[in-house]
Amino acid sequence: MIRLFINGLAASAGGGLTYLRNVIPQLARRVDVDTTVLLNPAIRAEFGELPNISLVGDRQPGGAARRFLREQAVLPRLIRRSGAQVLISAGNFALWRSPVPQILLSRNSLYTSSEFLRDIRARRDYAIWADTVAKSYLARQSIRRADITVAPSTAFAQELSQWSGRKVLTVHHGFDLDSFTSCATPLPTAAQSQLEQAQDALRLLFVSHYNYYRNFETLFRAIPILRSRLRQKKVKLFLTCRLNSAENPGTYRAESAALLVNDLRESQDIVELGSIPYRSLHHLYRACHIYVTPAYAESFAHPLIEAMSSGLPVVASDLAVHREICGDAGIYFPRFSSQALAERILEIQQSPELGEKLARNGLWRARDFSWSEHVERLLALAQGLVRSERERR
Repeated sequence: MIRLFINGLAASAGGGLTYLRNVIPQLARRVDVDTTVLLNPAIRAEFGELPNISLVGDRQPGGAARRFLREQAVLPRLIRRSGAQVLISAGNFALWRSPVPQILLSRNSLYTSSEFLRDIRARRDYAIWADTVAKSYLARQSIRRADITVAPSTAFAQELSQWSGRKVLTVHHGFDLDSFTSCATPLPTAAQSQLEQAQDALRLLFVSHYNYYRNFETLFRAIPILRSRLRQKKVKLFLTCRLNSAENPGTYRAESAALLVNDLRESQDIVELGSIPYRSLHHLYRACHIYVTPAYAESFAHPLIEAMSSGLPVVASDLAVHREICGDAGIYFPRFSSQALAERILEIQQSPELGEKLARNGLWRARDFSWSEHVERLLALAQGLVRSERERR
């Protein structure tokens, strides 16, 4: 029996929440593991009661700096009380003085991205710039203080290693097709209606809340190019967000993207579905033809695997992470070229054979990712730390 403590306090949306949604049930099935998970109280109820899992909440002060300081003060006491032998810090930042050996899960590519810093300076969003610089410092120091640092892809692990000067291991995040598609809950009525109205259109999908590094603007500029080339075919781009700052997590300002859509006169072709419940997402993937992502920074990208498992060909920006995850299930374009993005989409639209090949490759590729294997590798690392600690003592 091994006892783990997972600090998941920072996870409230996006990849962090996806991670906990999949890893916690995997650990609950393990009779040889006793796990305590610290969660944001806002998502505590989502997990219910699970065997072998103790869920605890803690009030979350506003701002990353305050949360970091509170974690440094409160976590050691909670870890000792739980009897944990290993701490897994799942939110990019380590506990400075952990009472037990620590595994750091580092998955935020913004801390190492010069493109992101350039982007936010160009947008004159200096508050985000300052916040990112401060968090980058804490993230780099965290890698140096953790016993083991783990990244979700080899490309990002290499980036982190060069950035921090420390060894970083790769443990791919997983995917569970049965779990992802198990819920029969349909899409929200409004979203289903939008899809039905686009039955005669080429339906593109991008799953993300609005932020800068997912590079929405490059995607938006590709739509009129597609429309001009596909005169006999309508094009609809479906987004799982709204271009309204108040309706997206974080402090990213979406108004400039909304203005761009209006300037391009694409408000009819770019459909803002808003947030879609995770359990209903598989219906949305299967209702579309091509998955697209123009992101210029990424560490893993769960939607790529969700799309591949749903039989969608992928058009992705040419990042090492995207090539690692998709392989020959995707075709790639220079990340800031709307023209090249449109050309790649046209290649698939004009060649059913290419689309079928990519979709077939994606179905096979998605099988290479497993949450149970991810947890198994994480537990092996934790057990190694416990053995080393015993030998040291």
